[in-house]
Amino acid sequence: MSLAPKQPVSALVVIHTADLHVLVMERVGGSGLWQSVTGSREGDEPLATTALREVAEETGLTAAPAMLLDWKLTNRFPILPRWRGRYAAGVTHNTEHLFSLCLPATFTPVLAPEEHAAACWLPWQEAATRVFSWTNRDAIRLVARRFNAVGQATQQSSS
Repeated sequence: MSLAPKQPVSALVVIHTADLHVLVMERVGGSGLWQSVTGSREGDEPLATTALREVAEETGLTAAPAMLLDWKLTNRFPILPRWRGRYAAGVTHNTEHLFSLCLPATFTPVLAPEEHAAACWLPWQEAATRVFSWTNRDAIRLVARRFNAVGQATQQSSS
């Protein structure tokens, strides 16, 4: 039985806490490739549905749709040659849509063993340097900028 090719449309979900600890996971195979939750759209599902489905599949966390922030940002990048076989012939690029999920506290993810071998929570600066893709790095930095600004505004208004 062969699987249908993956769509070259995906969701990237930066899962973090209010104090900006970010969940990163290492891909299987001892590759040293760390990343946030990411995965391809299935069928014609809305991208927010893709994001929440991938969070559940990769971490075991069932998040409410209202918790998900759609950044309305996309990145287009070449698919690494090692993964092009998962896509239809001739597909070389993917369009990734950015989401984030702010949690009240860290949790121990239940990893999908066919996808990830390890997970850890890191301060955003360290997470941004650990992930292998530039889109993931930039997404973590963007989330940190927004939540740092929100935290600073909250601190100033309460002083």
